[in-house]
Amino acid sequence: MRKIAFTILLILFSKFCATAENQEKLFEQSYALLNTMLVDENSYSFKKAVFSVENAYLEDKLDTLNINKQIKFLTNLSNSLIKDRFLAYLEKDKPTVNKWASVYQIMCDTIPINYNDKIYKYSPFGYDFNDIFGHKTRENLFVSKLLETHKGNCHSMPYLYKILCEELGVEANLALAPNHVYIKHNSIKDGWYNTELTSGIFPIDAWIMASGYVHLDAISNGVYMKALNNRESIALVLIDLADNYNAKFPNNDGNFILKCCETAIKEYPQFASALILKAETRFKQIKKIETETIFNQQFKELEKQYAHIHEIGYRNMPENMYLEWLISLKKERNKYENKKLNTFSKK
Repeated sequence: MRKIAFTILLILFSKFCATAENQEKLFEQSYALLNTMLVDENSYSFKKAVFSVENAYLEDKLDTLNINKQIKFLTNLSNSLIKDRFLAYLEKDKPTVNKWASVYQIMCDTIPINYNDKIYKYSPFGYDFNDIFGHKTRENLFVSKLLETHKGNCHSMPYLYKILCEELGVEANLALAPNHVYIKHNSIKDGWYNTELTSGIFPIDAWIMASGYVHLDAISNGVYMKALNNRESIALVLIDLADNYNAKFPNNDGNFILKCCETAIKEYPQFASALILKAETRFKQIKKIETETIFNQQFKELEKQYAHIHEIGYRNMPENMYLEWLISLKKERNKYENKKLNTFSKK
């Protein structure tokens, strides 16, 4: 009887190990895809990058057919808006601005749709205040969850915005603030301006500064408020991959995490989240060192890493203060809204 029980346990353990190995393989495949996009820019696709990371976490169960169907619908809706409405913008970059405007409307506006002589109401995406940092489940940060529920946060909403812009053939620059991702655009008429999708507002830079956690050094060093290029955006997705890996395998040895961090930092040297994750991972590894001399030597190196993070201007923003800051944009809209910007006004 004991022999049978032992055999069953052995089979179950073997299956568990095989499952874990397959899951890790998905993360390695996603890393390889992201790294290839950095090596060969012709292979770049923010959409593929984002969904490869989500698929790895979801154990290869992401419904990519349905996702592509939804993105195609949103892209077609964007094109119909571009075709059917007039945009009060007269500069030569109007075709590009028109596409940005259409994606903005899809993300933030209710849109009437005429189909077979019936008017249907398209509802925009809204902010989900439930588990906005993905502490309970990483899926609350996913674009796939946003597409399914039309509810997202400052991670998934700007990601989807960038994906839709690229589907239309135009660029969209991600930008960072404390605990936050938003969009920056550069038009001939208005120069650089901010697009905040969680509230559907175009805030001035003073709103970012109003958080109280944006040090001037962080701006000058490109930690915050920098318009990220496509390679730097892939760096963000690499850290998403590392965070998902930590959530899936909390007792990992740190090597995969460090590989993601090093690649991300190479592309975006002042990426605070990558620098912090690297330092935290090294700290976990160093704690296991038994030789005192080696421990002290590596701990000194770690102290230098934390000092560098502080020197470039990073300051930790408490989560409750982040929520207050985010809500302040709607409460004090008149104070922080870019009143010059009438790019998306319609006549």
